[in-house]
Amino acid sequence: MTDTEHYDALIIGAGQAGGPLSVALANAGMRTALVEREHVGGTCINTGCTPTKTMIASARAAYVARHADRYGVQTGEVRVDLSRVVERKREVVERFRSGSERRIRKSENTDLYEGEASFESPEQVVIRLNDGREKRIRAGKIFINTGGRPAVPPLAGLSDVPFLNSTTIMDLTELPEHLLILGGGYIAVEFGQMFCRFGSAVTIVQRGPYLLNREDPDVADAIADILREDGIDIVLNAEAEAVAQSDGRIYLTVNSPDGRQTLAGSHLLVAVGRVPNTERLNLAAAGVETDERGYIRVNDRLETSQPGIYALGDVNGGPALTHVSYDDFRIIRANLLENGSRSRNDRLVPYTVFIDPQLGRVGLTETEAKKQGRRYRVARMPMKNVARADEIGETRGFMKVLVDDETGELLGAAVLGIEGGELMSMLEIAMLGRVPYHTLRDAVFAHPTLAEAFNNLFARLE
Repeated sequence: MTDTEHYDALIIGAGQAGGPLSVALANAGMRTALVEREHVGGTCINTGCTPTKTMIASARAAYVARHADRYGVQTGEVRVDLSRVVERKREVVERFRSGSERRIRKSENTDLYEGEASFESPEQVVIRLNDGREKRIRAGKIFINTGGRPAVPPLAGLSDVPFLNSTTIMDLTELPEHLLILGGGYIAVEFGQMFCRFGSAVTIVQRGPYLLNREDPDVADAIADILREDGIDIVLNAEAEAVAQSDGRIYLTVNSPDGRQTLAGSHLLVAVGRVPNTERLNLAAAGVETDERGYIRVNDRLETSQPGIYALGDVNGGPALTHVSYDDFRIIRANLLENGSRSRNDRLVPYTVFIDPQLGRVGLTETEAKKQGRRYRVARMPMKNVARADEIGETRGFMKVLVDDETGELLGAAVLGIEGGELMSMLEIAMLGRVPYHTLRDAVFAHPTLAEAFNNLFARLE
């Protein structure tokens, strides 16, 4: 039996909530233990946002170079050195990760333990350190920020096939000849377009009628059109039945309205969602309840079923987004350290899908507004009508905004276009400030900018 060390606070997982929370608690005078089994920074820095967006930048560079002749620029043959793309990705990740770790280690009241924690009681965990030793810790407050990982579907033959997930695909150093992608969410479309631009043939297989099935049908259809224009094959309403490997090829059998067919490729990316990292925490010993999928149940203040234990980030079943995880940290900081009363129920949750052009989304979709019985109007304008987009040759996509019929305030927005995430963020600011649409319609924006398009977009409501 190892000795037990006492702390004021224990954080399990050094993700985008756990890392900054450890520093905040320590700065508030609380002796804090932070446990991380692999890398500081969580999914975002190590296997999510940072590496994928770094590689997407390389893919866009290849795309722009291949289409340079549209601008009167001759480049010759464009070739992608995937090993250098991956090397650059690793360099960026290491900079981000080491910076995060330095900030934690500089905190005088924080001890960082490298290992895996599991509960022995509501106030005690045992840490199986990476060097083989064990460490027991007791704390009055415990925060769980263990994140999630790629899901593996119960697909016949999958265990016998060397498939890729959203992490392992970023370590390939040789370009797939033909990449099959199972799934139609943001991971599928981002990697699909990325590898298409690197030079792979790509086929996306989606079980539903739309890609990105939480979006409005007009948005999803436009995204599918863009990806098809780029050269990606998309198979919708297709249920995967089995997968096999033969003679170095992977064969995916699917059943769709067109009948059963077998798709052949050199590589398979499985991108069918994520699952929480909770099964090894021994939550039952702590009295912490989970839902049927393994996510930790929390209230709007991120408190679990056990007093004194909190769950932050992807592991609590909320939107699996870095900025949501970070806002979970801010909720805890406000409520525990600043005598606040913040709730996760009062926040807008924006997101951007980093295809090209980007999809920036915030607030209600039109489908959601209809289900809620809201009275609304829709402003919609294609990017080809935006002067700045036309000047730079980026006219794919459109802007769509829902406006409350009574107040004139914005209910939601989808911007599928060049810098769609940035334009969406401007509309989010208007929503946060409850700015009526006519203020944006009549505002003086610098010319020629993308933001200037809001004048014409909202004029379409008249």
